[in-house]
Amino acid sequence: MKKFALIGTGGYIAPRHLNAIKDTGNTLDVAMDVNDSVGIMDMHFPESEFFTEFEDFAAYVEDEALKGNKLDYISICTPNYLHAPQMKFALKNGIDVICEKPLVLNSEELNTLKAYEEKYGAKVNSILQLRLHPSIISLREKVRNAPADKVFDVELTYMTSRGKWYLKSWKGVNEKSGGVATNVGVHFFDMLHFIFGDIKANEVHYKDEQTVAGYLEYERARVKWFLSIDASYLPDNAVQGEKKTYRSIMIEDEELEFSGGFTDLHTQSYQNILAGNGYGLEENRAAIETVEKIREQETVFVPEHHHTLLCKILK
Repeated sequence: MKKFALIGTGGYIAPRHLNAIKDTGNTLDVAMDVNDSVGIMDMHFPESEFFTEFEDFAAYVEDEALKGNKLDYISICTPNYLHAPQMKFALKNGIDVICEKPLVLNSEELNTLKAYEEKYGAKVNSILQLRLHPSIISLREKVRNAPADKVFDVELTYMTSRGKWYLKSWKGVNEKSGGVATNVGVHFFDMLHFIFGDIKANEVHYKDEQTVAGYLEYERARVKWFLSIDASYLPDNAVQGEKKTYRSIMIEDEELEFSGGFTDLHTQSYQNILAGNGYGLEENRAAIETVEKIREQETVFVPEHHHTLLCKILK
């Protein structure tokens, strides 16, 4: 049984981590969140220590280590800009990390964390759950088995409605979230790299606070992509759940179906990490560099590379 800490316990994604810790037969020793709406802990680990100040959390972790109760893992589900400093704290204390995506906001932070790993002997693991999805694995095999010179034409569309709160929260601040391409798209860019290989070209055709679109070229694919949190772009067949969402990946005029199969992917991620087969810093580099470049570069006008929806917007 491994001992865990969880930072960001009150967040949207935290329940999946709580489930994963419990389902893999481990224990949550301590949790931390600046907000105290964390009653969900009672369903999983009611005896866990809890703090609302990071300094108190850090003191507890270090004091317990002196008593011989060192943590095995710290799981991080906090806002994106906090990931790097919180991972550094864990690594400096010799504690392995499990961190939500995006792992960091820029590639230089990956280099710094690599130096921390080497100095302190602990390891960073990330949640890249789309790599575990059966439909994604199947598509990757299809691409690998295709003729070596085959380059696939792909159109990626992801729209997920968000209310006015979004842009007023840390998610609406580029320096904290990385913007829409990072906050809602980084796992798709990792998926594309995982399936189609190294990136060769990266164009941005449109971007504002709520929408970003562009073109990516990989070794085995030409990808027109469109990401948005603007509900006005949603089609009539958008899925109504906690929020209206539309997700489509067209590959050579055939749609990839992966709307289901997500419920236990965090638990599978934890199982792989505990077995020593987690995804580390370098597995994240391609996606982090992709969104970093999207964030920094100017838009260009390349009509032949425009996504279908973008053609309508720019009319």
